Amino acid sequence: MQVFWALGYEGATLNQLQEAMGGIAPPSFYAAFGSKEALFREAVELYSRTLGLPMMKALAEGTTARASIEALLQAAVESFCKPGLPRGCFLVFGGINNAPANQTVQDYVRGLRLRRQKAIQRRLQRAVAEGELPKKLDLVALAAFYTTVIDGLAIQARDGVSRQALNFAAYCAMAAWDPVVHGTRKPRMDTN
Repeated sequence: MQVFWALGYEGATLNQLQEAMGGIAPPSFYAAFGSKEALFREAVELYSRTLGLPMMKALAEGTTARASIEALLQAAVESFCKPGLPRGCFLVFGGINNAPANQTVQDYVRGLRLRRQKAIQRRLQRAVAEGELPKKLDLVALAAFYTTVIDGLAIQARDGVSRQALNFAAYCAMAAWDPVVHGTRKPRMDTN
């Protein structure tokens, strides 16, 4: 998982993967996983079940939508800055800008990032149903905004930005909540 996370699908060589798994031979590698892509998918699922879980748990357990989103951002910063692990998010860096031959990997990871955005949108929908958020609120756009913040935090973490600066960025993203959600400031929506 860490090899793919640090180097991406295309950057990770078979030799590096074999070495990370105790130096297994190519025949054993292929007998165990079938292909590099199959191993990659297993690594992504492991990441989602372990290191990605606190983010989704934070989103689900907040008492309000605002608390849920804020907890999600805090969990993201924590996850993206764990000592001893690659910085940033495996779902952001694992399979992006692949060659056409590896488009299925890129599509797979894109689908998982979209699943995260849909989870945010579902939490916002629940808040509308419970009367916490206004019905006229553009939930798709709001979910896209907070997904963009998470992905940006991942990129900044990978670039070595401090945890303090990442927490400040999350704080600023939450400062946008009340003006946008309660309509005190209308976002400019360009259709281009």
